[in-house]
Amino acid sequence: MSETALFTRMDQSTQQDWDIIAAEFKSFASALPDRIIAHMNLLSGDFSGFPIDRLSHCLQTATRAYRDGRDEEYVVCALLHDIGDTLGAYNHSEVAAVILKPFVSEENHWMIQNHGIFQGYNFFHRIGMDRHMRDMFKEHSNYVRTAEFIELYDSPAFDPEGETLPLSFFEPMLRRVFAKPRLSLYGPMFSAETPAYPKM
Repeated sequence: MSETALFTRMDQSTQQDWDIIAAEFKSFASALPDRIIAHMNLLSGDFSGFPIDRLSHCLQTATRAYRDGRDEEYVVCALLHDIGDTLGAYNHSEVAAVILKPFVSEENHWMIQNHGIFQGYNFFHRIGMDRHMRDMFKEHSNYVRTAEFIELYDSPAFDPEGETLPLSFFEPMLRRVFAKPRLSLYGPMFSAETPAYPKM
């Protein structure tokens, strides 16, 4: 068993306690890609009425982005765009975006955070909603980028006959993207080069 801190109240914790916790945190954080892969596999077999299961949809979306020459970060965003479906049934886009935020550009983060609204253009009118909801972002700098993500990669990725590269193909890309956070509340714990989130 690894060493553990001794406090019973956080306001009584010591430097020694936090040295122990910091060491354990680094080890735990380094295994994040393994946990993401395990969670992606939970999407296998989950059709929820769709033509293909959720994992296949994610893989197809990433495959299309990869074949189109997108960079690794973009492809990984495509791969994980619906990872929130299991635990965030009512806000899956935001769940995926929160996972990706420390590791990707602001543009890619915004794209994933809002892709659910943009995908709604294709079906919201079928369920009594406004398909033009995305137009509230019409003047946003990432509007075209996100609409393009839907049109080229997300929307067409429900094809039972479509090319679907396996999760193992994308694993090295995922590990590289998640190797080190660009931005984190705990950035200084990793290195002086990792900035913390800006103060509110």
